Amino acid sequence: MSWLITLLLNSVALLVADYLIHSIRINGFTSALLAAILLGFVNTFIRPILVALTFPISLFTLGFFILVINGITFGLVSWFVPGFHIDSFGGAFMGAIITAVISWILNLIFNDR
Repeated sequence: MSWLITLLLNSVALLVADYLIHSIRINGFTSALLAAILLGFVNTFIRPILVALTFPISLFTLGFFILVINGITFGLVSWFVPGFHIDSFGGAFMGAIITAVISWILNLIFNDR
């Protein structure tokens, strides 16, 4: 049951990013929910591969390149979810950061783990 709460909180975090960043557009809660599901899938299966392939760059930049990878995965999700649009890489980059921070705060408040 906690995965459902986490999924809903991540959807809310995406809607907050939509509100704060003008280059992100989400057409309703259903699109945010689909984006949260696919973002969870991408972060579970594709992001570790990208992190492993770019390990030398991440090591050289002291881990800051992982923020770029987060922006790439955020933009990748927007290609596949109807109603979830990102206009630029900067929007994807900032959206990934804002979504992660808001999701973390909401999960601290509402999850009982």
